[in-house]
Amino acid sequence: MKGQRFLGLGYLAPYILGLLVFTAVPFLTSLYLSFTSYDLMSSPRWSGFANYERLFTRDRTFVKSLNVTLLYVFITVPLKLAFALFIAAILNYKLQFINFFRTAFYVPSILGGSIAIAVLWRYMFASEGLVNMGLSVIGLGPVDWFGDPTNALITITLLRCWQFGSAMVIFLAALQSIDKSLYEAASIDGAGKITTFIFITLPLLTPVIFFNLIMQMVQAFQEFNGPYIITQGGPLKSTYLLPLYIYEEAFKKFNMGYASAIAWILFVIIMALTLVAFWSSKKWVYYAGDKRN
Repeated sequence: MKGQRFLGLGYLAPYILGLLVFTAVPFLTSLYLSFTSYDLMSSPRWSGFANYERLFTRDRTFVKSLNVTLLYVFITVPLKLAFALFIAAILNYKLQFINFFRTAFYVPSILGGSIAIAVLWRYMFASEGLVNMGLSVIGLGPVDWFGDPTNALITITLLRCWQFGSAMVIFLAALQSIDKSLYEAASIDGAGKITTFIFITLPLLTPVIFFNLIMQMVQAFQEFNGPYIITQGGPLKSTYLLPLYIYEEAFKKFNMGYASAIAWILFVIIMALTLVAFWSSKKWVYYAGDKRN
């Protein structure tokens, strides 16, 4: 038995070592650095709560970036989940070449976060880009996508929503696992498709909706590539998300201590919203065998 235990630990060793070296140590190090003044060139100097005091009392850029980040998350996550569920419901039908369409709709989630797609997105929404060309044909363009703060936020929001493939695949798997007899019974009782979707499909999907909600929220808070490549945080910092602020403080201004403090505030926000989501899930998430009405 001892030999088997040590063998099991041997299999787990690479994962445990990676967790400690690449996650736990940087995690705790950033917490320490958030209480220091550190410019990457000299040794960290302990400064106590000075970084946090500056964040909450004197840093207007942080307040602006935080507001933009929260707005971005609260817009993109519901839109992305709704669109992913809509496409998954369509792809759940048995149509000709359905496997091809499922693969095609999943591709954006693989390519969407890459630098190349962000560059392509920037050219698509340029003043003479493909989007404005299409709008001009129907008499609605051109639109200044990057010069107007609202339009700039829309461009990066659309990019985020376009990456719906991973959530869609999870929704599709959940839809296919629903017992078809439930739909047959509802049909016999005269329920229409909308009624069936609201009172059968949605309740049975709530665990998957909850999982996708948490995952997409965390990923949205960490968004960097799109805003950095497409808008560089502008105009007027209307797309200046917190990850961009952390990057510029750490690697452009070499203020690693202050950047670590911002990162920890971002971590606390994500953790708080996740806890709120778990608390609220008791009221709207229904699992198999749940006896609540």
